[in-house]
Amino acid sequence: MTILYEFEGGLYVNLTNACTCACVFCIRGGHDGVGDADSLWLERDPTEDEVLDAFRQHDLSAYREVVFCGFGEPTERLDVLLAACRYIRSVSDIPIRLNTNGLAELSLGKSVAPLFEGLIDTVSISMNAPTAAEYVQVTQPSFGEKAFDAMLQFVRDCKRYVPHVMVTAVDVITPEQAERCRKLAESLGVPFRLRNFT
Repeated sequence: MTILYEFEGGLYVNLTNACTCACVFCIRGGHDGVGDADSLWLERDPTEDEVLDAFRQHDLSAYREVVFCGFGEPTERLDVLLAACRYIRSVSDIPIRLNTNGLAELSLGKSVAPLFEGLIDTVSISMNAPTAAEYVQVTQPSFGEKAFDAMLQFVRDCKRYVPHVMVTAVDVITPEQAERCRKLAESLGVPFRLRNFT
């Protein structure tokens, strides 16, 4: 079971395969692994103890950052994510980034962003489209169109508690859609990054 894997100088954390979206571009559709991981498919979600034990076997000083990003939505395992962040903070000042679809508060039915304060340095939120209708086409969220507004609110919420917040889109959208995403990001006061599909 691959919990931690290395990719481009970072140590990545694979907490779950569960996700509230079924993005049309999702890497899971064509690959089993990323970086040095042969497979990120989990037979079950790792326990908190298993995640912390995996971290204890790594020298965090060898990496430029820790990134919560695997073959699922990390916030679906919020308690384990936070426990891992607390452990990391107890042994290292390495930067911690969360890559997320931004639907944690909608999925879990509670305020989540305040829990990141002092633990997570960067939250990267997948915007992927400039309107609710286009967002549904690209990300296919289980919550339907209301997911778009929830994602935007999560951006606003994270800005209050996390030093660095950004939104991204994958370049499967048109340049015109990407430009509208950029403008929407500007209106939210966060940077926008267009990610390469490959």
